[in-house]
Amino acid sequence: MTDRILILDFGSQVTQLIARRVREAGVYCEIMPFNTPVDKIEAFGAKAFILSGGPASVIGEATPRAPEFVFESGLPVLGICYGQQTLCHQLGGRVETSDHREFGRAYVNVTDNCILFDGVWEVGASEQVWMSHGDRVIELPDGFRVVASSEGAPFAVIADDERRYYATMFHPEVVHTPHGAALLSNFVHKVAGCAGDWTMGAFKEQAIRQIRDQVGDGKVICGLSGGVDSSVAAVLIHEAIGEQLTCVFVDHGLLRQGEAEEVVRLFGDHYNIPLIHKDASDLFLGELAGQTDPEAKRKTIGKLFIDVFQEEANKIEGAQFLAQGTLYPDVIESVSFTGGPSVTIKSHHNVGGLPERMNLKLVEPLRELFKDEVRELGRELGLPESLVGRHPFPGPGLAIRIPGSDITREKLDILRKADAVYLEEIRNAGLYDAIWQAFAVLLPVRTVGVMGDYRTYDYACALRAVTSTDGMTADYYHFDHEFLSRVSTRIINEVRGINRVTYDITSKPPGTIEWE
Repeated sequence: MTDRILILDFGSQVTQLIARRVREAGVYCEIMPFNTPVDKIEAFGAKAFILSGGPASVIGEATPRAPEFVFESGLPVLGICYGQQTLCHQLGGRVETSDHREFGRAYVNVTDNCILFDGVWEVGASEQVWMSHGDRVIELPDGFRVVASSEGAPFAVIADDERRYYATMFHPEVVHTPHGAALLSNFVHKVAGCAGDWTMGAFKEQAIRQIRDQVGDGKVICGLSGGVDSSVAAVLIHEAIGEQLTCVFVDHGLLRQGEAEEVVRLFGDHYNIPLIHKDASDLFLGELAGQTDPEAKRKTIGKLFIDVFQEEANKIEGAQFLAQGTLYPDVIESVSFTGGPSVTIKSHHNVGGLPERMNLKLVEPLRELFKDEVRELGRELGLPESLVGRHPFPGPGLAIRIPGSDITREKLDILRKADAVYLEEIRNAGLYDAIWQAFAVLLPVRTVGVMGDYRTYDYACALRAVTSTDGMTADYYHFDHEFLSRVSTRIINEVRGINRVTYDITSKPPGTIEWE
């Protein structure tokens, strides 16, 4: 990774999307809080800086500012929304609270040529963008010119070509700015001069070297859940150090139909990775008996997982390292944009607390990647598409898809069968990859039905399917009624114990994707 872009975060909810767009352009980047120590910023070796948006007002007291090093470095700078405002404020311009605020879709008029617009926008065009601001720039610093404007932002895009400073009042990183990714690509390639040679193949080779350098001849333990992250991490580490890696698969009895068998077959048989398969389903189901509170379920499962994992891992003599499938969003969300601790990210993290308890050093080969990049790495490693493209699955498993009810083997078997029928129909319809997540929920409700002239009193089942880009917001998937009718008929006919099927059409917010 010879070329790097550094994104300085001022607290925008969509800063991660800037990083995704830059990486999509083939350039490696990282996000750091705006008040990161200058020596760390300098050591990163960026070829350019991007200043993110944020919730503060530049005209307020004690609000965030870009480090002066950014402007002293002589490197290109792109300011976005708040980033534009603090750039202008710090360089001698003026910002004020706007009488005409803009939130949501807006249109900018392209008034002059600009390197950001090359091959994307033409002078005289009106282009859709996504705005989210209450303040606006009213006077430009010396050296800047306006190249696009909107009704609420007369300086919607500004440029100082000599210093290579550019700024937008809108958010080019979001999908609601249709050509935003192309504008960011022009900045990193044509302004910053980045080669765009960051590929997943190059990342794989670099990661393998780093793992070998870190581990040496030591032994590594990896907690394998069967999900995408831990699976990709395991195969990557195995490719680096071979049989120095041992995977521990704790089967808590809460997986989907056939998943435990698939994990053993893929990793133990196909990849020949040393694998400990611990069937702890009796222990987990025994502890979950009678528990109906969702947080109590999560805590019980998390504690038991750590206990069982540690017991099995302690049997591996000489282990010095613990591998985790930590992703980049976990890393950057663990520090707020002010540099302080943020709220807990994942209370259900499968191996939370293990490094301290087991006195092991961490190996986290995926900590620089986003979820979609992990999937791409999985394909680079030759993992099957059925695993790489799998929908997200919660750490507590099916326990949180049986809401308001205790967990029993009978209920789990009913839910597994209904879920398998649902996902099979989704795949048969060619819809699996168009949906972010789909699953069945067994409701704590029995309803009266009539089946074959007999009265039934069985469970109701809810189906959930959502579209999303990152899981932070989601909308329900708009199935046609013919599809829903077909799924309902199959579940009721094939799954003994269910006599009624419903479809959840709640978005997030106000709901969550999972029911618990």
